[in-house]
Amino acid sequence: MSEHGAFNDEPSVFDDDEGGGGSGVVRIASVAALGGLLFGYDSAVINGATSSIQEVFGTSEAGLGFAVASALLGAAAGAMTAGRIADRIGRLKVMKIAAVLFFVSAVVTAITPNLEILVLGRIIGGLGVGVASVIAPAYIAETSPARIRGRLGSLQQLAIVVGIFLSLVIDWILAELAGGANEELWLGMAAWRWMFLAMAVPAVVYGVLATTIPESPRFLVAQQRIPEARKVLSALLGEKNLEITINRIQSTLDSATQPSWSDLKRPGGGVWPIVWVGLLLSIFQQAVGINVIFYYSNDLWQAVGFDESAAFGISVFTAVLNILTTLVAIALVDKLGRKPLLMIGSTSMSIALGAMAICFVTADVGPDGGLVLNGIAGPIALIAANVFVIGFGMSWGPMVWVLLGEMFPNRIRAAALSLAAAGQWAMNWVVTVSFPALAAFSLGFAYGLYTLFAVLSLLFVARFVRETKGMDLESMGGDVTPARKPTSDAS
Repeated sequence: MSEHGAFNDEPSVFDDDEGGGGSGVVRIASVAALGGLLFGYDSAVINGATSSIQEVFGTSEAGLGFAVASALLGAAAGAMTAGRIADRIGRLKVMKIAAVLFFVSAVVTAITPNLEILVLGRIIGGLGVGVASVIAPAYIAETSPARIRGRLGSLQQLAIVVGIFLSLVIDWILAELAGGANEELWLGMAAWRWMFLAMAVPAVVYGVLATTIPESPRFLVAQQRIPEARKVLSALLGEKNLEITINRIQSTLDSATQPSWSDLKRPGGGVWPIVWVGLLLSIFQQAVGINVIFYYSNDLWQAVGFDESAAFGISVFTAVLNILTTLVAIALVDKLGRKPLLMIGSTSMSIALGAMAICFVTADVGPDGGLVLNGIAGPIALIAANVFVIGFGMSWGPMVWVLLGEMFPNRIRAAALSLAAAGQWAMNWVVTVSFPALAAFSLGFAYGLYTLFAVLSLLFVARFVRETKGMDLESMGGDVTPARKPTSDAS
C-alpha cells in the first residue's frame, strides 16, 4: 500500500491489462463516488418528512414546495464554484469541504426550530450536493485508465441512486420505529428529525476516506508537482509510457494562466461548442422529468388511484429498479460506448413518457378531483413509468456524468463541468417547482412536455454528441466535430 493508502495489486474485474493497481483504482473511484451517495440521500430525504414539516411549522403548500426545492438552489451555486475552487486548492480539499457541508446540513435540519432555519440547512446541504456533483466525476475521470473510465465514472450515478434508495428505506424504518414520522423517537426528537440527522454518518465516513486517496495527477502537473504526479500515475497506470503521459498532460495545460470562466470562450469570440454540448446534456437529463418520479412519485400514484401503501411500495420498487439498471449501464458503457446508450435511452424514454401522457390525457376526473385511469390504463401507466426509469437508469443517468467528467479538454474541464452541473441543478429546480402547477393544469400535458424533451434529446445526441469510449483525456478536443479514432492509451 502506498503512502496514500490507496493501491494494491490484487486482480480486479476493472483491470485494464495496461499495468497499475486495478483494484486500487476502483477503491479511489468508489471513495470519490461516496459524494454521490450523500448527493442522492440529501436530495430525497425530505420525502419522508414533508407532512411533518407542514404540521409542525404550519407552512403553506408554497412554503413547503420552496423548502423541498431550496436544496437545488444551493446545488446550482455549489456546482458553479466547485470547479474553480478545485483548480486552486485541489480535488481532495474540495471533497473534504463537501463532507463538512453535508455534516452541517444534517445537524441544522435535524434541530431546526422553524422553517427558515430548515431552508438554510437545505441550502447548505445543496451546496454540498453541487460540489460533489462536480468534483466526483472530474476526479474519477482524471484518475482512471481509459479502458475502464466509463465503468468507474458510472459509479457516481450508482452512488446517487443508492443514496436515494437508502433515504427512502431509512425514512420508512424510522417512521415505523416511532409509530409515525412526527412521533418522538430518541432523545426527545421526532423521527423526521432523525431522518435528516442520519446523513451525518456517511458525511463523516466520506470526509475520513477522502484523506486516504491521492490527489489528481492532472492537478499535480498543473501545480508543477511533477514528482508527486509521477508517483500517483505510476501507482494508477503502471510504469508503461509514464513520461509520455506526463508530457501529454503538460502539453494540454497552461499552468502560467489561472483557470477562469474566460477559458470557456474561444479566441475569436463566443463559447467553445463543446461547452454548449455539455450544458445541453445536463439540461436534457433533467428536462425529461426523471426527478418528478423520485420527488413526487407517492403523490403521483395516489393522484391516479393507488392508495398510500401501494404508492410507497411502487416508489421503493422504482428506486431498486434504478439501481439495477445503473449496474447494467456500468457493464455496458465501455463495450457499447456512451453515445449508443444515450440514443437507446432517449428512444425508450420517448415511448414510455408518450404512453404515460396518453394514459393521463384519457383518464376521467373522479368525485374527489383526482384522476381515474380507465381499464388497462392504470397498469400501462405503471409499466410505462418503470420502463422510463429503466431507460434513464441505463443511459442518461450515468452516461451524462461519465461524459461531463471526460469530454472537456484539460484546460477547461473544471470550469466547463461546473457550468454544466449548475445548468443541471437549475433545470432540476425548474422541473421540481413547476410540476405541481403543471399537474394541476393537466397531468397529461406535463408528461407530453417531458415526452417532447425526450424526443429532442435523441435528435441532439445523434447530431452533436461524439463518442469518447477508449480515448485518453489528452485527446479531448474543444469542438463537436468527429474526433480521431479512439486509442487504447491508458490515461
